[in-house]
Amino acid sequence: MTRITLLACCGLLLLAALAQAADAPRPNVLMIAVDDLNHWVGYLGRNRQTLTPNIDRLAARGVRFSRSYCAAPVCNPSRAALLSGLRPATTGAYDNRDDWRTVVPPELTLITTFRQAGYYVAGAGKIYHGGLDRRSEWEDYLKREGTDPKPSGSTGVGGIKFAPLDCLDDDLREARIVGYGIKQLQRRHERPFFLTIGLHKPHMPWNVPQKYFDMHPLDAIELPPTKTDDLADVPRAGVRMADPTGDHATMLASGRWKEAVQAYLAAVSYADAMIGRLLDALDKSNYRDNTIVVLWGDHGWHLGEKEHWRKFALWEEATRAPLIWVVPGLTKSNSLCERTVDFMTIYPTLCDLAGIPIPSHVEGRSIRALLADPKARWDTPAMTTYKFNNHAVRSEGWRYIRYADGGEELYDEAQDPYEWTNLAAKPELASKKSELSQLMPSKNTAPIEGKRGKRDE
Repeated sequence: MTRITLLACCGLLLLAALAQAADAPRPNVLMIAVDDLNHWVGYLGRNRQTLTPNIDRLAARGVRFSRSYCAAPVCNPSRAALLSGLRPATTGAYDNRDDWRTVVPPELTLITTFRQAGYYVAGAGKIYHGGLDRRSEWEDYLKREGTDPKPSGSTGVGGIKFAPLDCLDDDLREARIVGYGIKQLQRRHERPFFLTIGLHKPHMPWNVPQKYFDMHPLDAIELPPTKTDDLADVPRAGVRMADPTGDHATMLASGRWKEAVQAYLAAVSYADAMIGRLLDALDKSNYRDNTIVVLWGDHGWHLGEKEHWRKFALWEEATRAPLIWVVPGLTKSNSLCERTVDFMTIYPTLCDLAGIPIPSHVEGRSIRALLADPKARWDTPAMTTYKFNNHAVRSEGWRYIRYADGGEELYDEAQDPYEWTNLAAKPELASKKSELSQLMPSKNTAPIEGKRGKRDE
């Protein structure tokens, strides 16, 4: 065989390989977003009272991340960052009333990127933050998810709202949101689909059917670990975020702390049941073996840890949330990844897995290598921003927080997982602070001006 003939043969083989790759079916994507779901899920082991069998079975199918963190501990900026690929410090969208749509055109978003790549994109529920969504990015979106029944008795303690409901699972809007997803999975799709399903629960109010409260008997409820005077070594900016004289003081005075924990656990279990329905539908569909599933919570939640309730802080409880990936042909079942990642990785990873070029504006990195090998090298810690110029960097062993006024916190996560001892003042750890501070944004865009926008149907 002559050299020219050999080259010609090689060329033909290459063209055949390219043609085969072009004809290979692109993966579908099922993205499940869960509102206010902190790390109280079974597979993370933070709270042994949690009952999340469906989330856990999804985790057992692929790669579960034990150190996964939000870009912002607030609904709107967390979701805007994840879906736009741009961090809060870049856009200026720091809080729930910052209209990210005024600075992020639709052509930059994850949804539009997949739509322009030929995917059928459909969704239901809470993907962007309500009132600041842009549903025109989707080809189809559930128009009327309805409202939940109202409780007949007590509605909680102060601003922490919870109550059992005398109703069925299907009476809540989550059932309609998941029902939309189930119908999409039952349809015949001519194109690969990108299906986004956003659950509101366990966002307050923690009003779910009584049976979910019964799954967590009040007499067996344990309070989260706390320390007396936990905020004594926290700088003023951190104390202001915690606001110990607000929700926490009200809860202590009420004597109903255990009831609130019970209600959160009940809401998590209800959300888990809805996720189970969606996974069952996927398993029964024609798409099970060619659908990427990614589940994430938009941020964490405090239930009295560090004398704080809700999100709105830069500690572990407010920033850590579940992240699970199942990628047919790539991930191995029951895999644990202990590398520290944030949710800015979701946009580029989905593009990478679908064979879509990652847009140049995206600030996160693909974690495809970690999905293939959870022990692969990874040198990019997680970063979270809350409001203007307040940042936290989380590595595998440390959390460093620096506030806009210069206040600092440093925690040794291996020795102090509940962040009870602030080590920032120790001279011997100055180099550790310096190392972690290099990962914080050098530019902090001023907050977007303006009030909450109208819902974009």
